[in-house]
Amino acid sequence: MVLQISLLVKQTLDQYNAHNLNMSTPTNWHYNNITISGLPGSGSTTLLKYLKKNEELKFAGWKGFSGGEFMRAYAEEKGLFQKEGGLHHFATHYEDEFDLQVDMGMRTKLQEEKNWILESWLSGFLAQQVPGVLKILMRCSNKAVRVDRIVNRDGVTPEQALHNMQQRYEENRGKWQRLYADKWEEWVVRPGTRPKGSTIDFWHEDLYDVVIDTYSHNQQEVMEIVLDAIKKN
Repeated sequence: MVLQISLLVKQTLDQYNAHNLNMSTPTNWHYNNITISGLPGSGSTTLLKYLKKNEELKFAGWKGFSGGEFMRAYAEEKGLFQKEGGLHHFATHYEDEFDLQVDMGMRTKLQEEKNWILESWLSGFLAQQVPGVLKILMRCSNKAVRVDRIVNRDGVTPEQALHNMQQRYEENRGKWQRLYADKWEEWVVRPGTRPKGSTIDFWHEDLYDVVIDTYSHNQQEVMEIVLDAIKKN
């Protein structure tokens, strides 16, 4: 099972590389890789979509990968998620080993390769103490807007969206706090990013280089903030 998961993650990521073999990489980038993190409805997946379409980044060989989309496809295959009108699945639906393989695979990409844009709930945490990574945290300070985005995305009622959003957060966070307690200590506490004894909070602003509130910034403004950040002055 572990070997199969490792191969599946590798094959999925390598497919992105296949389309970029002939592209040259310019020298005017301040970072080697980018991570995008955010809770549901924050706009993290939308940002990845727009960055993948950006002609300058495409020409330079940047490629994007969504951990959420990868997990979603896996959940559909296993019957954990209904594609039409279905709310997103929980991380607790997966075996611990599956989470670990996918997450550590993303961290390895950040350590060993360049020009990756990785989007997932935990991608910013997984990039802690990895040099050359721009860690972006997406937020939406208006909960009603977050709920509305989920309603439009999943085709559910506001009540269903709010319940799913809160329950997913609690269950996913609980699982990941258990799985990554030792990594939190190694990657966050010991280097001094967060104080000893602090609550494990994968989306604390101290872990990130850029924090964007999508309630107060439109899509164009968000893109400008990110592109300015990744280019050398």
